[in-house]
Formats: sequence, C-alpha cells, structure tokens
Amino acid sequence: MPSYDIATSAAPPVARLIEAFHRLPGIGPKSAQRLTYHLIRMPKEEAEEFAAAILGVKERVVLCETCANIAESPECNICGDLQRDGTRICVVEEPLDVLAVERARVFSGRYHVLHGVISPVNGIGPNDLKLRELLERLRDGTVTEVIVATNPNLEGEATAMYIQQLIGPLGVKVTRLARGLPSGSDIEYADDSTLAHALESRTEIPQRRTDPAK
Repeated sequence: MPSYDIATSAAPPVARLIEAFHRLPGIGPKSAQRLTYHLIRMPKEEAEEFAAAILGVKERVVLCETCANIAESPECNICGDLQRDGTRICVVEEPLDVLAVERARVFSGRYHVLHGVISPVNGIGPNDLKLRELLERLRDGTVTEVIVATNPNLEGEATAMYIQQLIGPLGVKVTRLARGLPSGSDIEYADDSTLAHALESRTEIPQRRTDPAK
C-alpha cells in the first residue's frame, strides 16, 4: 500500500508508480504525482525509451575495477584516458562527486570513489569503503599526491584524517580541499567556481604523531 493517501483518488497502476517515485531521494508526494502524470501524458514511444534507459543502467552499468567509478566496462573512461595525470588521485565519496569535480575543469588527474564515509552511527567502518583498493593503487610508487575531496562535514573530516593516517607512512603527499567549501555541505552541490578554488587552494593534511606506548 502507498505510504500516503492516494489510493482513493488514483487507479492502482498510477498509485504504484507514484509510490515508486516517492521512494526516490528528494522526491516528495507532490513531485511524485507530477512525474507520474507527466509519464501518463508522454507518448508510448518515449515512455518505452525511458523504461529501456532505466533497464539499461541496471543491466550494463558496473564499477570500474581501478577507481570504483560508474562505468560500462571494467575500465571507466577516465582511467582509460592516457592523457590524464596518473601521479595524482582525487578521492571522493560517491560517483556524483566525480562529475562535480570534472565540471570545475581544473583537475586532470584520476579518481578513486570510496562509496561512502566512515560513520559509526550508521555502522559504516573503514572496511566498508574502497580503501583497500586505494592502497593497492599506491603500491608501485606512481602516485605522488592524494587529494582527499570528502565532504566538509563530521564524517567527511573523520574519513580524511583516517586516509591520511593510512597512507601517510607510504610517503605519498596527502592534501585536503581548501575551505572554500561551506562547512557541512556536499561536494555534489558546490558551484563550479567554488569547487575550482577549493581544488587550487588545497592544503596538505598534517600527519598526526601517536605515542607508540599508548
């Protein structure tokens, strides 16, 4: 049954579609209804093309074996581009963040997608992220800088510090995006100029010294 009262005013197929849209992030009841009735008015050919696009994503999209970005083959377009700078890796939380950084048009290196951040409250630890794969990419010494572009919130900062502690001993420079990004915001929603400034003004993350006796 739908989670809100539309059953009395909509045919069952319409109610199911509204409910399906409503389950998408950021889509409220009214937006779900507008999208549904837009599809109803859409020509059958366009509706079939829309449905085929959704199925195509589910059937053909995979994760890049190198950077874990969204791809259609084992290697994404960025990893397969020999013109990219292989000495720098920009670490982001989600695939959408790759698109955001690319829009800034100031970064020519490669990426690594964590698919989340460390969040004990949500039961997400380091082992749940693509950190082991990141370490493997640093083994051959090609990479000289890792730019940590996690979101400037509590979880993003904690993840950035963990990454610094993890790969700092390898001798790889670890930098963080500058504070041009508002605290608590998401990389995905940053405007191009702000993100470009943050990339160009990135700072190195200081390595914390721990007492081996503790």
